[in-house]
Amino acid sequence: MPRLRTPALIPAVITAVIALLTATACSRAEPAPTDNAAPVNGGKATELRLGYFPNVTHAPAIIGVEQGLFKAELGGTTLTPQTFNAGGDAVNALLGGSLDATYIGSGPAINAFAKSDGQVRVIAGATAGGAQLVVKPDITDPQQLKGKTIATPQLGNTQDIALKVWLKKNGLTAGDGPQDVKIANLDNPRTLDAFRQGSVDGGWLPEPWSSQLVLNAGAKVLLDERSLWPNGRFPTTVLLVRADFLQKYPETVRELLRAHIKAIDLAQTDPAQAKTIVNQGLQKLTGSALPGPVIDRAFENITLDPDPLASTFPHLAQDSATAGITEKPTDLAGFLDVAPLNAELQAAGKPPVDAAGLDKPGGNS
Repeated sequence: MPRLRTPALIPAVITAVIALLTATACSRAEPAPTDNAAPVNGGKATELRLGYFPNVTHAPAIIGVEQGLFKAELGGTTLTPQTFNAGGDAVNALLGGSLDATYIGSGPAINAFAKSDGQVRVIAGATAGGAQLVVKPDITDPQQLKGKTIATPQLGNTQDIALKVWLKKNGLTAGDGPQDVKIANLDNPRTLDAFRQGSVDGGWLPEPWSSQLVLNAGAKVLLDERSLWPNGRFPTTVLLVRADFLQKYPETVRELLRAHIKAIDLAQTDPAQAKTIVNQGLQKLTGSALPGPVIDRAFENITLDPDPLASTFPHLAQDSATAGITEKPTDLAGFLDVAPLNAELQAAGKPPVDAAGLDKPGGNS
């Protein structure tokens, strides 16, 4: 009968349960060696997963990777670089935990801060300028954009936001109607092809793509975004890091910033070498190098600078809301942490950057 066999099963069941609990306890007590959450050597991570884009506006990242500057400063920390085509993809990777830090546009950086309830920090600037609205030669006035199609790299990216805000300021609407401006979100290489084929009439693009359209596809500049900002300075690319990574691995973040500053120094002291390095990096990433005139023009339109231009971010947060990317302007209190950057700048004999109060609670009240 079944009940007569039951007592014989009890010891075996108890043994199995004990074994399972023991195995579970061991697995919790001994995390896998690749667990990036465990600090080693007093604030050094075992791995740094760093994102950047194959754009001239990400020149500090490309120089840092190509010249081995990141690896040299990181020492025993493994560098795992990853490339993205636009800010939204990098934000998803960062917030999803598959990326620790990334070079990214100002718009997606704000969006990441809003989406994560403040779980990311801008720790440095990288590039200012380097974005233009380029169009077919017969378009000479904003009102002629009605019924036309203008490309941006991705919905909600820095150039997408800038275009939508600018259209509103000029009394234009984005949409699919005959009097609207249609916005096509395309990867930058596709925009170049689409412009040549006539399926888009222009694009609000970062470098080197605006220069590509001008020099290689016959476009003209309708607007240089620098003309919209005081002193022509606005943050195109910043360095963004997960707040938990910054807290757990301060030494790794300092090493990242040290290499970042060295990459910018190289570009400032030897622009010709910087162009060569960036072009070689772009060839590896995209399969083709830029023609000399294109990379020359692209570098003329950008300024490499570790200053994140913090005072511009409240305005940029308002732009994100105006463009419909966020419901309201993001409260940027705590958005920046430039203390590690300023420590490295001081060590290098350079002046500090200003956080404009955005490193403190209530900084954007």
